[in-house]
Amino acid sequence: MNYPEFFDSIETIKMHDELSEFLGATESGILEFFYIDLVKTAGHSCGVVAGAYLSALKGLKTLYRDELPERGKIKVELKKAATEDNAGVTGFVISNITGATTDYGFAGLPNGKFNRRELLFYNAPIESDIRLTRLDTGKQVEINYHPEKAVNSKKILMSALGPNAADEDKKTFPERFQNMVKTIFEKADIVIEVKAI
Repeated sequence: MNYPEFFDSIETIKMHDELSEFLGATESGILEFFYIDLVKTAGHSCGVVAGAYLSALKGLKTLYRDELPERGKIKVELKKAATEDNAGVTGFVISNITGATTDYGFAGLPNGKFNRRELLFYNAPIESDIRLTRLDTGKQVEINYHPEKAVNSKKILMSALGPNAADEDKKTFPERFQNMVKTIFEKADIVIEVKAI
């Protein structure tokens, strides 16, 4: 599988998943997510997928500090509805990383342990784009994503989709689009705002 080289330079997200450890799926329950993993599940790489990945990466770092984040023990809230803009994609990416789902995830073992349902919420009454909450301590972080501070995705899209798009514009579009995504990762400190509350 061929993909842009910069994918491999993106910081990975490490999680501990007690369920994975219990079932023997991974040694010590350690899961490591690479950006390419989320590209595969989403089917593409764009500003929304990149923003969701960065939101999880930076949000979990702030929420857990020096601890390894606990997959399946994090409540995820998004301000927008799943069908509003591309919030559903954002929720999908963060769900894959944190294990949090609405009503479609793992229901848990017979004793109720490891339930992953009712941990992901859309239309949440929050001020930020995303809020993450640790179920064990109640600590929370608020996350806002502002890609417009670094890129103009609409301009790039219209350069290939607009009525005046030349053949050369269409030909170079995939590379230019992924360069835009690369810029978002390079400007992560500008486009992602995280606040502990």
